[in-house]
Amino acid sequence: MTVKMSRGKFAALNACANEQGVIAALAVDHRLNLLQAIADARRADATIRDLHVFKATVASVLSPHASALLLDPEYGLEAIASCAPTTAVMLAYEKSGYTGEAGDRLPDLLPEWSARRLIEAGARAIKVLLYYNPRDHAHINARKQAYVERVGAECLALDVPFFLEPLVYDHTLGYSQELAFARQKPAYVTSVIEEFGQPRYGVDVLKVELPVNPAFVSGTRAFTGETAYTRQQALEYLRSAASAATLPLIYLSAGISDTTFCEMLELVAEAGARFSGVLSGRATWQGAIPIYARQGQQALEDWLAEHGVQNIQAINRVVTVGATGWWDVYGGRAAIELV
Repeated sequence: MTVKMSRGKFAALNACANEQGVIAALAVDHRLNLLQAIADARRADATIRDLHVFKATVASVLSPHASALLLDPEYGLEAIASCAPTTAVMLAYEKSGYTGEAGDRLPDLLPEWSARRLIEAGARAIKVLLYYNPRDHAHINARKQAYVERVGAECLALDVPFFLEPLVYDHTLGYSQELAFARQKPAYVTSVIEEFGQPRYGVDVLKVELPVNPAFVSGTRAFTGETAYTRQQALEYLRSAASAATLPLIYLSAGISDTTFCEMLELVAEAGARFSGVLSGRATWQGAIPIYARQGQQALEDWLAEHGVQNIQAINRVVTVGATGWWDVYGGRAAIELV
């Protein structure tokens, strides 16, 4: 059985992947949270110029080790010029944060941008982040689903891949890093994989969180003392989430350390759970924030050239062993019919 795909999307997905079809991408689309982190480390104000310098330096040093680089059009366009010529550029389309009540977390797009304008700025793919609670009120989730459908239709019309990043939450269970939510996270992540894999949304790649919180997996190095799942249960949850995917699945690092992220990716591989790569961000470069904040750009460049490169290469090695080409979810590259 073959799957039909446009030539434009096929070519762009290949541009975002390595020769094996694995997406080994780096995210630097962080905005106000990065600005605040620089200010906190500096114990003084940070400026928009700090964001430009930080992103451009990360792009210059680390993009040669990534198949794609995710930036934002607000503060990241300057970094495109610093990107390695063999590294594809992806651009974020959503506003940072969310609107409405805290429990609703309604999304919005950057009003001065469109998918067409992002492509004109250099994007080979469009990414949108969405906070999603599968158990929320139907009228809230209907608005979020329509939002995704609109972006999907826009990307389809322009023949550009659509990467959706659904981040699960439930304000009734407290903070997302607490035990109560950790216990529900496998079901929530699996639910969004099932929901947004439907053709009606026009999503091409799902960028998702690990369905388990590493801190609560007993029997792992990341375990901190409270158990939400045993190691064997974690393996089962990883398999279950991956088996729900009808689209290429890539994992984000979600702010965990590079060593923890690598351990979890090794667990994914051990589970035999299919995934097509990663889009890691802070796991690779977050240690550079205080270096830049206190010592400046040259110190940032030096840290990235040593520690940042080590981090991204470590992640790439694990991904090379565990991940398979993005086309495998369709039965292999030969199963795709270009139209």
